[in-house]
Amino acid sequence: MNESNLLERINKGLDEIRPFLQRDGGDVAFIKVTSNSEVIVRLEGACESCDVNQMTLKNGIEQSVKKYAPEIKIVKTL
Repeated sequence: MNESNLLERINKGLDEIRPFLQRDGGDVAFIKVTSNSEVIVRLEGACESCDVNQMTLKNGIEQSVKKYAPEIKIVKTL
């Protein structure tokens, strides 16, 4: 599978969840994909200090990314 296709699918997942994050004053930025199929993101705005950001990461961002890129094992923050 080519890497640009994977990046497109990861970004599609992030774009799908982004409006929900932005509605609460936050956002997510894609940083990189590691060689062991981990996606690294940075939580921004209100998401940085939100006390439920790890739940948002797992139940929202990770689920959305895996929907389009099921080969991704985990989504982590910097």
